[in-house]
Amino acid sequence: MRNVYVVTHPEASHHVDGLVGGWHDSDLTAKGRKDAAAIARALRDSIPAGADVDVVASDLLRTRSTAEEIAGQFGVTPVWDARLREKSYGEAEGRPQEWLDKRFLPPPATGNRMDHHEGVEGAETKTAFATRVYAAMDDVLRLDAEHQIVVTHGFALTFVVAAWSRLPVESLGYLNFRAPSGSITHLREDDFFHNRQLVHLGDTRHLATA
Repeated sequence: MRNVYVVTHPEASHHVDGLVGGWHDSDLTAKGRKDAAAIARALRDSIPAGADVDVVASDLLRTRSTAEEIAGQFGVTPVWDARLREKSYGEAEGRPQEWLDKRFLPPPATGNRMDHHEGVEGAETKTAFATRVYAAMDDVLRLDAEHQIVVTHGFALTFVVAAWSRLPVESLGYLNFRAPSGSITHLREDDFFHNRQLVHLGDTRHLATA
């Protein structure tokens, strides 16, 4: 039985400062670090003692800090993968959210939504974003551990789950899974039918006691 736990990093400085995230390298706030410890404890409680565990994370500070807290519970060394980063917003990253809001061009209701350009220099299209996340997940799923923890970002989670579900990239134009910051999404594949399940999406019960 393969289990994948997808963690969205908890509160980071760009959240409280009202800045565009993306590849902007913000770190966790004090609250975010407290929540990261709660995430780590919840995962430790969910995964059997002695089980093999892999931790793979985006290489940005906020996900690194989260992954290091988790990895410490299991005595493993995280693997950093830049392909698990949030969507790049190009020149908007690190700027006030209102700066992006004034320039942002929303995707069309119909047509080629995956290759839509949002009007900001250097921003990724959804095709480019999804393709790199899919490549990262291909490598995650080649690992041998029965339990794998993927630490990523809120928007990137959609493509992590889509890759797990083996949905074609070109079919993702309307797909959007919503998961709060600091959440755990549980994915499972059974050993008999090899069906892949979305067990929990965006679970935050562990934060109630953080």
